[in-house]
Amino acid sequence: LLLPPSPTAFYTRIWTLLRFRQVDEILDKYGNESAKLISILQEVQEQYRYLPEPVLSYVATRLGVTRATVFGVATFYVHFSLAPKGKHLIKVCDGTACHVNHSQQLLDFIYKRLRLDDNERTTDDLMFTVEKVACLGACGLAACGAPAPRFRDRLPGRVRASPCRGH
Repeated sequence: LLLPPSPTAFYTRIWTLLRFRQVDEILDKYGNESAKLISILQEVQEQYRYLPEPVLSYVATRLGVTRATVFGVATFYVHFSLAPKGKHLIKVCDGTACHVNHSQQLLDFIYKRLRLDDNERTTDDLMFTVEKVACLGACGLAACGAPAPRFRDRLPGRVRASPCRGH
């Protein structure tokens, strides 16, 4: 370990080493193989709840690939996020069946309750992120006239904005 020229640089270097320790463990687990980039990014995102730019650059350096390669994969797949996500992810279906059964009303209600909008989808405290998705594969739940939001990988069933208003 080379000592940086100033105390501030020293503490910055130590902080950087500690910050990437979890990333190092993930990279070591996959043998620093660039062919396993998608799996590596999935685990990194699990740790951070998104893919921070400095971490992506670090991964590129450790794997010996260009930053463009890592960023290309991170931006190509919809599963990956370059913006922080909340602890709880709420997905609201806007597929055809849900859309005609008022999914936008439900989405508007959730946005209002969490003080969010189409531009700001994550609460300031990083507790909730709301995503509008094309389909959750639960079209039968929309037949009742309600879209089916997905919360923590469970479908709660038919949901309407109206019964929630009193809470």
